[in-house]
Amino acid sequence: MRAALLVHGAGGGGWEWNVWRGVFEAARIRVEAPDLEPVRDGLAATRLEDYQAQVCAALADLPRPRVLVGASLGGLLALGAATDADAVVLVNPLPPAPWHAGLPVRAWPHVVSWRRDARLAGTRRALPGTDEATALFAFRHWRDESGAVLREAQGGVARGRPACPTLCVVSRYDEDVPPETTRAMADAWGAETLQTLSDSHVGPLLGREAAGIAAQAVEWLNRALPAA
Repeated sequence: MRAALLVHGAGGGGWEWNVWRGVFEAARIRVEAPDLEPVRDGLAATRLEDYQAQVCAALADLPRPRVLVGASLGGLLALGAATDADAVVLVNPLPPAPWHAGLPVRAWPHVVSWRRDARLAGTRRALPGTDEATALFAFRHWRDESGAVLREAQGGVARGRPACPTLCVVSRYDEDVPPETTRAMADAWGAETLQTLSDSHVGPLLGREAAGIAAQAVEWLNRALPAA
C-alpha cells in the first residue's frame, strides 16, 4: 500500500486535508496529516527548522512507496524533505529562492494572531465559493502562527529540485502565492502542473472543487507512483 504525508499550511492544521484524506483513502492510500507543533517556548520561539524536523520525522515513519503532499507553507516544508519521498505534490506552495521574490511583501509580528483575530466574515472572504459548513469549521479551527517562520519563508529558502516525480497544483486566483510564480517554478524544474479553477489560496483543500482536485492528484499518482 502506498502512503502519503499531508502537510498543512500556516495557521491551519491537519484538518485542512479532511477532503483529500477521504479521496486518498478511497484509493487505498494510507494518509497521515499531523498538526505542526510549536516548540516548548511557544510560537514566538518556533522556527522553520523546527517544523522541518517534524515533517522529516513523520515521513521517515511511513513505509515506501510514499508521497509528500504540502500546501502553502507545507509545500515549502515538503520540498525540504523531498529527498526521502517517492513523489511530491505541491499545492500553491510558498516557493523557495529565487521564486520567493514573487511573493507579496508583508510584515509579520512575532506571533500572527489568526486564531484570536479570526472572523467568520473574513473566513468567508478567504474561501470564496465554499459552503457555509466548511467556512464555519475553518473559522473555528484557524490557529495562531509563528511570525519568524513566515519571515524565513518570505525571505527565501534554498531548496533544490526534487529528484522524484513532482506535481504543482495551482489555483486560478491566489493573493498569497501568485499562480505565475508557481508555474514558473514548475517550468524551471520540469514538474507537471495541474491548473485548477479554484479562486483562492486554500480553495484546492477547502473549496467545493477540493474533492475533484484531490481525485486528479490521485490520478497523477497512479501514473507517477503505481500501486503494487
